[in-house]
Amino acid sequence: MFATYLIGLREGLEATLVVSILVAFLVKSQRRDRLPQVWAGVGLAVALSVLFGWLIEYTSTSLLSRSEDRELFEAITSVAAVVFVTWMIFWMRRAARTIAGELRGKLTQALAVGSLAVAGMAFLAVIREGLETALIFYSAAQGAAGDSGPLLALIGGIVTAVVLGVLLYASALRINLSKFFTWTGALLILVAAGILKYGVHDFQEAGVLPGLNDLAFDITGALDPSTWYAALLAGMFNVTPAPTVLETIAWVVYAVPVLLLFLRPARRRPVPTATTTTVTDERGADTGAEAEAASPPQRA
Repeated sequence: MFATYLIGLREGLEATLVVSILVAFLVKSQRRDRLPQVWAGVGLAVALSVLFGWLIEYTSTSLLSRSEDRELFEAITSVAAVVFVTWMIFWMRRAARTIAGELRGKLTQALAVGSLAVAGMAFLAVIREGLETALIFYSAAQGAAGDSGPLLALIGGIVTAVVLGVLLYASALRINLSKFFTWTGALLILVAAGILKYGVHDFQEAGVLPGLNDLAFDITGALDPSTWYAALLAGMFNVTPAPTVLETIAWVVYAVPVLLLFLRPARRRPVPTATTTTVTDERGADTGAEAEAASPPQRA
C-alpha cells in the first residue's frame, strides 16, 4: 500500500504545485475573476481522470472474458505505466527550475484569449497528472483485487499532497522540493521496476513470452510470502521469493541504468566569457524562476 500512497503523494503534489502557481499568479495580477475558470478546468480534469481509471478497471473485469486476454491487457497497461513513470520523473527533474515561469507565460497568453482558454490551461495542467495516476495506480494495484487498501492509500497520498500544497502556498511550511522529488523519484523507479516485472509475468501467463516455469532463484524458505515483511516488499516493489528468469532480467535491466541516470549530478554548461553580461542576466532570471518554483509564492 505504501507504493500506491507514494504514487498519490508524488502525482498529487505535482498537480497541487501547478494549480498553486496558477492561482497565485491570478491573485497577484488582480485577476481573481478568472479563478472560477481555473477551478472548473481542475474539476473537469479530476472527473475525467476518475472516469479513465474506471474505464481501465471495467475493461479488465467486464469486457475481457478470457483469462489470457486479461493477463495481456494487464501486461500492456503495466508497460505503459512504466513508460509514464520514467518520463514523468525525468521531466520533473528537468522542468522543476523553470516550471513556474513557463506556467505564468502560458497563463498570460490564455488570459488574453478568454475564459475558455484559462479553463483549458488549468485542465491541461492537471489532466496529465490525473491520467498518469489512474494508469500507474491500476498497474501497481493489480495484485490486490477486492482489497480497498490500495485505493485508500492512494486517496491518502493525494490528500496529503493537497494539504502540503495548501501549506506551501500559505508559506506555513517549507520543504526542499528538489530533495523531495529526488527521493520520491528514486523510490518510484523501484516501484516502476516492480510494475515492469509484474508485466513480464503477465506476458508469460498470457503465452506471449516463454519461461513461466523457469525460476531465477527460490528463497521461499528465507522470505516466507505469508510474513508481513514479504507482503510489504511485494506490495511496494513486487519483490517475490521465486521470480522467473525473465522477470529478474527485466527488473535489473530497468532499475539499475535508470537509477544511475536519474541520480547522476546534472551537468553545468560553461558560461562564455564574451557574453558575460547577457548570460548573467539570463542566469539571474533562471535563478529567480528556480526560487519561485521551489518556494511557492506568497499571498498577495
